[in-house]
Amino acid sequence: MGIFRGTGGTGDATTDATASQVGTDALTASAKANAAASSATEAASSATAAATSATNAGTSETNAGTSETNAATSATAAATSKTNAATSETNAASSATGAATSATTATTKASEASTSETNASTSATTATTKATEAATSATNAATSATNASTSETNAGNSATAAASSASGASTSASNASTSATASSNSATASASSATAAASSAASAAAALDSFDDRYLGSKTSDPTVDNDGDALVTGALYYNSNTDVMRVYDGSAWVDASSGLTFAELQGKPTTLAGYGITDAATSAQGTTADAALAATAVSTFGLTLVDDADAATARGTLGLGTAATTAASAYATAAQGTTADSALQSVAFSDLTSTPTTLAGYGITDAATSTQGGLADSALQSDSTLNADNMTTGTLSGGTY
Repeated sequence: MGIFRGTGGTGDATTDATASQVGTDALTASAKANAAASSATEAASSATAAATSATNAGTSETNAGTSETNAATSATAAATSKTNAATSETNAASSATGAATSATTATTKASEASTSETNASTSATTATTKATEAATSATNAATSATNASTSETNAGNSATAAASSASGASTSASNASTSATASSNSATASASSATAAASSAASAAAALDSFDDRYLGSKTSDPTVDNDGDALVTGALYYNSNTDVMRVYDGSAWVDASSGLTFAELQGKPTTLAGYGITDAATSAQGTTADAALAATAVSTFGLTLVDDADAATARGTLGLGTAATTAASAYATAAQGTTADSALQSVAFSDLTSTPTTLAGYGITDAATSTQGGLADSALQSDSTLNADNMTTGTLSGGTY
């Protein structure tokens, strides 16, 4: 059996194969450790992606659904990374076990080689070195396994965070749905308000058109159609700017708005002359006096001629009175004188006298009326007479009470 004595020497085929296997196992453990590190990196990346997805879910209500999907995808990726890390951990543990087994085998072989042959010590030393390297590889593999476990833990944390993100995204989606429902309700209410507003606008427009058909505004002459060019309606009004009068259409013609108003239809009428501003009418007291006054029809034509005489002299002329009417009372006998006359000699009758004169002058009478005046006196108005048209002439009676 040949013994390995270093480079260029010969060695035992089993020992060489074992050493080769140890190296291979060490390389495998290193590769697995690298894979575990890569898996840990991927898990961290997945966790970062999950956090980003959660942030996106909270930022935009519109993208809530997409964020939820991304979070679920991240959770799946994290779960996959967790599985991969677990697999890497298992593989690393297997590699460590293989490396430990190989180290034990190498130690055994080295011991056998030392016992079999002195020169095997070099090979044993080399094998021991290789065993140490294998142990180091095993330690590294264990570290990789620890790292892989840490990655697995991190991946679990990432999965938990991703689940939280998914829950948050679901909540955001629910909130978005609630907001959408509220927005839909608001839209429905807005549509109802818009409908009501449109209806109100239509009613207002109809009312305005109806008013516009009835009050046509200011015109310079009677219109023949309304403001829309349609036929006039009964009761339509317009203001004539030329005459400053409001006019109304009665169904066939335009008339002044106040032309059909009667006095009885007026409200708040005054009850006094002053209320109407009348200054040339008699008062009620004056009217009572007028009612008690002598009516013109109760006065004769002659009496009316006396009434309109300018003075007493004119009235005496109207009455036909002579100078006797103006003679002083002293010119006539007194009552005493009359009594004396009554007791004077009565035995001589006038007829007994001879050569009696036939005129006043013959008797020396100067204070008697003439026969002409007597004729007038006979026809004059007596104290117990009534004025009548037969004994009245034109003239004015004034200057006294008659």
